[in-house]
Order: sequence, then structure tokens, then C-alpha cells
Amino acid sequence: MIISHKVMRNVSLTAHPVGCKKYVDSHIEFLEKRKGECDSSLFPKRILVIGGSTGYGLSSRIVPSILSGSSTINVSFEREPSEKKTATPGYYMTKSFEKEAKKRKLYAKSIFGDAFSSEIKKDVADIIAQDLGQVDLIVYSLASPMRLDPVTGVMYRSVIKSIGKDYSSLSLDTSSGMVVRESLERASDEQTQETVKVMGGEDWKLWIDYLLSRNVIAKNAITVAYSYIGPEVTYPMYREGTIGKAKEHLEKTSHELQETLSLLGGKAFVSVNKALVTRASSVIPVVPLYISLLYDVMKEKGIHEECIGQMYRLFCDRLYSGKDIEVDEENRIRLDDWEMRSDVQQEVDRRWALQKEGELMKEGDLAGFQKEYQYIHGFGYDGVNYEKDIDPREIP
Repeated sequence: MIISHKVMRNVSLTAHPVGCKKYVDSHIEFLEKRKGECDSSLFPKRILVIGGSTGYGLSSRIVPSILSGSSTINVSFEREPSEKKTATPGYYMTKSFEKEAKKRKLYAKSIFGDAFSSEIKKDVADIIAQDLGQVDLIVYSLASPMRLDPVTGVMYRSVIKSIGKDYSSLSLDTSSGMVVRESLERASDEQTQETVKVMGGEDWKLWIDYLLSRNVIAKNAITVAYSYIGPEVTYPMYREGTIGKAKEHLEKTSHELQETLSLLGGKAFVSVNKALVTRASSVIPVVPLYISLLYDVMKEKGIHEECIGQMYRLFCDRLYSGKDIEVDEENRIRLDDWEMRSDVQQEVDRRWALQKEGELMKEGDLAGFQKEYQYIHGFGYDGVNYEKDIDPREIP
């Protein structure tokens, strides 16, 4: 079949296997150029990434594997391909990475299934015990719109809404570059609670508690989950909205896990990362406009990072630098430090004030946003023949 990029309401419906391989290859090329720049011998050798098929999770596998030869296990929920339908981007990216890992004689395995379920937790623990013995790092990077509680059987669904009052703000139609106004009704208390159930720290804690009960977490192990804070312009929708409540719960959970893992000499952190184009961020009101402005500013200043650059810095400069891990007053690692620099935010604020509803965005990086959104689904790459008839079940 000929695989074209189909998008509905900012959600991509297709992925291209050859392009997804290009995406993975670009990450590996980034790291190959940086070999020897940091002491990767300090990196953990046995790693579990819960949600490791795309974005920050995928980069969390690639960085230690390529730079340190680490063994990695991924858990993610993917749609597999059929003769006439493509798989999810995460399926193709995972398969491409693991194919490359095999060439390098590196251990890399995945379990595709519901990471929230007790069955998957058991399967993962069995594989760790059998193949690796224990793990030294557990990365929690799940992004899901719903969660089936493994104990009660209740299905919870997350929403992206404000809390306390209805919300309206400028945003961006990323297909046209037109500044638009988006309005959303406030979340009910039940919707807020459900969002916390899906996106908070409850499942992260279930994972750690279960792995501890199976004795597959090594001494001095670290666990890290990913979060975002952002500037005040995004607060009503993000930090002070339903997602923010979930992230607060995630951060609270990190303190609980810190106490739990301290018995093994281990540690737990939340890493606050920078704003990036992801499958999730593209559908959050306000965020596409903010990201487009931010990208232009950070590129002009020479400090723009994509997922792989952020995770390279997390491993090299923060978690495994050989020095004390730098955290803020809430025990969070602030990988968003370049994004939140005063000179960056002041320039973004200036450009935000220029935007007017119904007009084209001014002084932003629409092309960069569009290109990155294409890339994360395997489209837009030079050298890929997107008119070629291919079998979506084949991994290049």
C-alpha cells in the first residue's frame, strides 16, 4: 500500500515504517557524534522503560544503549500493522531500534500490552528475573488517555480541561498557521479525579512496589518519571488544570518512592522536561502556539533541544554525572532550565503579545512545528519515497 500522512483534528492516523526508522537513525547519529563527551561508564547497565516506544521514553532507551551498551526492556501499548493498515509510530520505532540493537549485539526487548495491568507487570518482572536478574533504572514515561484499574476493574478517562472556571485563550491551527481562539468548559470534580487516576503517580507506585516484591530492583537503583511545568501563559490549561493536578500527584508520589527505595540506597525523581512537539502536546490548547514561538526563540539562541538532546543531558549531566544530582526545592530535576531562562521567556512573551485571532502567527516557527510533527510519525524525511507501494507489516 502507499502510506500517506493522514491527520484528523491534529491527530495522526498513520505512520510510515521507513520514516520511523529514519527517526530512530537520527537519534543514533546524534549520539554517535557525542561519544566520549561524557563518562557513559557511569550509566546503568539494566534499564526498564515503562512507555519507551516514542518521545522521551524511546530516547531514554537509546541514550544508554548506544553510549554505554546498556540492556533495555520497553513496555508499551501498540497497534500492530495489518496488510492494509499501519501500526502506531511506537511499534515501528521500537522494532527499528531493536533491530539496530541486535546488529550491535545489545540486549533490547519489548512487551506490547497494557502497562497498567497486573498481568503485564508480572510478565515484565519474569523477564527481568530471567534475563537481567535486576534493573538499575526504572523510567516511567507513560502517556495514555485512559486506564483500567487492575484492582477494581473501573475504567478511568483523562481530560484536558481547566479547573474552577471556563477557559479561553489564543492557540494555533498548525495546518494553516492561523492564530485561533480555543475555549473549553471547566472540568467537573469527577473528571479531575479521573485524570489524576490516569496520569498521576498511582500506577508508577504500583510498578515499583511490585518489582520490589519480586526482588528485581537492584541496590542503589533510580526511578524517574517525566513531567512539565511551563510558563504562566499555559498554567490555566496545564499546571492549574486537570493535567497539572495529575502532575502534582506524580511529584508527591516521587517523595513516597524516595522513602521506599532509600532502604536499598535508591532514589526517585521527577524530571521536568522542556516543551516539545509530541502526539499529546499537539492537541492541548495554547501549547502549539507557545511551542512554535518557543522553538523560534531557542533556535535563534542556539539552545533548542529535541527529545534525544534532553535525555542525553539527563543521563550525562544530571543522573549519572558522578556528582550530586541537582534538584529544585521540590526535589525535581529541572531539564527545562534553558526553556525557562528569563531571556527566553521575555522574548516569548513579547512575541505572544503580537498574536491576533484570525491572523497568521507572527515571529514563530510554524515550519519547525509541522516538520517535527511529521517526523514523529515517520513522514517528511528527505530520501524516503512516500509514493512507493510497501507492506506496512515489514520492518526496514
